[in-house]
Amino acid sequence: MTPRDALEHLWMLAHPGDGHDVTSASAALDLIDVQGDDPGLPSVFRVGTLAAASIGAAGLAAARFHALRGGPDQRVSIDVRRALAAFRSERYLGVDGGAPFDLRHPVTGYFQTRDGRWIQLHANFAHHLHGILRVLGCGESHDDVARAIRSNWDGAALDAALAEAGLCAALVRSPREWAAHEQAHAVASLPLFEIERIDGTGDADAPTLKPGERPLEGVRVVDLTRIIAGPVAGRTLAHHGADVLLINGPHLPNIAPLVIDNGRGKRSATLDLREAAAREQLHALIRDADVFLQGYRPGALAAHGFAPEVLARERPGIVCVSICAYSHRGPWHARRGFDSLVQSASGIVWSESTAAGTQPGFDAPRPLPCQALDHATGYLAAFGAMVALARRAREGGSWHVRVSLAQTGRWLQTMGMIENGQQRAEVTAQDVADCLEDTLTPFGRVRAVKPAEQMERTPAFYARGCVPIGTDRPQWGA
Repeated sequence: MTPRDALEHLWMLAHPGDGHDVTSASAALDLIDVQGDDPGLPSVFRVGTLAAASIGAAGLAAARFHALRGGPDQRVSIDVRRALAAFRSERYLGVDGGAPFDLRHPVTGYFQTRDGRWIQLHANFAHHLHGILRVLGCGESHDDVARAIRSNWDGAALDAALAEAGLCAALVRSPREWAAHEQAHAVASLPLFEIERIDGTGDADAPTLKPGERPLEGVRVVDLTRIIAGPVAGRTLAHHGADVLLINGPHLPNIAPLVIDNGRGKRSATLDLREAAAREQLHALIRDADVFLQGYRPGALAAHGFAPEVLARERPGIVCVSICAYSHRGPWHARRGFDSLVQSASGIVWSESTAAGTQPGFDAPRPLPCQALDHATGYLAAFGAMVALARRAREGGSWHVRVSLAQTGRWLQTMGMIENGQQRAEVTAQDVADCLEDTLTPFGRVRAVKPAEQMERTPAFYARGCVPIGTDRPQWGA
């Protein structure tokens, strides 16, 4: 599958419609240019294809929404090299000339189990680390953890025990082993993404779109996300002109470099949703918003009164965007997960690792050369949000967009493998220097990756620099 093929597939999935809509969708594809091919990074997977397709589709959706509100048609272009730089944005981030940040705790990584399997632990948050140590009954050094796992735990048993404790881990499974799993069956039953009208919202009138200089000018987005996938979605909407208000819980942990990288273009406030008054403040924000973007596990926010159906009654015409790890179906729908864990569980790490060594075993697990599932899912979420906004403008109604890391990973696995793809040379920050830009922020001079999509008439850019969490008030127009 070429990058162009993947982008066309993605675009047509979002525009099934009747014959007229399909014709219109095909015409839109004539306005995008795609350059480059895989391998753009050392991997047997078509990561560059995934990057160019997801970012390019988001750029084209922005351009078409701008045209829908009266703007002129414009060409959009996406280059695999620039798209892959964006997929590694956190890796190339620098502040005041400093080197890129190390985002991982020493206990985050792969450990061999008593039965010779590999398990990945995710311990970047203190409460996850301490929970893992309680289950293992050991000290917190990497060696302590490795010794406890190698001596006392078989892989499947530890995977189950950590999941039962609500912690973050994944057994490294082969593609065949994953394909036989009930959760894989649930993911396979779903499309790559879902964009659905919320039931009972046919009375939500289509809004009158006003012309704007930027595609999403005047579109208000409430962003309840952290780490990478969700924040990338909000950041993408921001660099096409949306007013994005990031809401964090003051008690929730974050990873500082990701706050900097993914906070570009956004305002940042805090609300403690454990408190009734804060929940009412959030409801008030949503009543004046166009998009509600959230990355909590399925059902978590609904339990606090923020189910899409509830929000559609309160704010007819809302576009809700939900991002999760393993999809909203199946026995793992509420399981905690991150990009790297989904890679391990779903056979991606196994495939990269065996390609690097002697079949069928491997000496050490090898993940993808970037957080590709996170970034692609973020761009797909932004793409879905813009497609839903366009449907709202044409048909009215309120809409729900669903994406997950596992669905994105499954799509990557269907793209085919690249023989000897891992022999591609590594790509450094110096190699992509032309993809970076400097901005003065409260954190210092930030060097970060520019938006990858090239827009002929409405260039993507960040109207705001990143700010520390809680800098702004939780209100519109602040």
